[in-house]
Amino acid sequence: MNQTLPLSPTGEIWQRQAERVVQQHWPRGALYVVATPIGNLGDIGLRAWHALAHADVIAAEDTRATRTLCEAWGIGTPLIAAHRHNEATAAEAICARLEAGERVALVSDAGAPAVSDPGARVVRAVRERGLPVIPIPGPSAVITALMGSGVTTDENPAFAFAGFAPPKSTARVRWLKQWSALPAPVVFFESPHRLRATVGDLREVCGPTRRLTIARELTKRFEEIATVALDEAIAWLDGDAHREQGEFVLILHAAPVIAAPTDDEDLLATSGTWNRDTLLDALLSRLSVRDAARVAADITGLSRDALYRQALARKAAGETDDAEE
Repeated sequence: MNQTLPLSPTGEIWQRQAERVVQQHWPRGALYVVATPIGNLGDIGLRAWHALAHADVIAAEDTRATRTLCEAWGIGTPLIAAHRHNEATAAEAICARLEAGERVALVSDAGAPAVSDPGARVVRAVRERGLPVIPIPGPSAVITALMGSGVTTDENPAFAFAGFAPPKSTARVRWLKQWSALPAPVVFFESPHRLRATVGDLREVCGPTRRLTIARELTKRFEEIATVALDEAIAWLDGDAHREQGEFVLILHAAPVIAAPTDDEDLLATSGTWNRDTLLDALLSRLSVRDAARVAADITGLSRDALYRQALARKAAGETDDAEE
């Protein structure tokens, strides 16, 4: 690999670290999956810079967006398109390049490729061919929002990432009911023009007191991270006309866990702040009764046998409803 080093804007420390990065192992015939800045171009890492600058080609979700990043950092690597609409053919072309011994860097518009962004199909194709995939971590809107919200704890670091909410209200309400049943914060994305509608649906599903963190324009000049009760969210948006502009990460806080009976059967019959029927319904839409009971037991700490009986009843009730329709 070309050993040319970047110009040193911060002096000897930058130069010394850059030399260490150059001396690391950079195998040929490998796919480098590179996380790129989500807004602030200064967030690119040395490994990411080196991978992009010394790849034979960069496969980009949007070549125009990636060209802006490359020009900012003096990267002249050729670009090819790898997006949702051509990912199958792009994967084949990338595999052929790797088999010929080239280094290919894979990027999305911003953040981590293959995480709620194109790229996963390419990564799977490369791995299925037995070719090396080297992830180079970096900026992430999900992790950035969690860092700025304080919503997780050392005692319970769990969270769920749900991607983008469905665009239509009926599907979105159903989706929110499933995700809001989890006893953990749920991180998801929303576009500016659907933000108010989604906040309204959240209030309908979760009630007025459930808390929501709204993170917008992360890492950029007008970054804002606010936590409000759902009943106050629209008023917060109304407080500044700019608050509906930009890119949004929403974090639905977990419903507070209330004291409950210790007997499993009594506990299953008790209506807590998150609905166990809704949790089982969400799991049953994707898993068998046995697996749904197992996962629910892991989440709630309740008896797997009791949850299995409840899951059987929920499944039977659902099948009866379907038959009546």
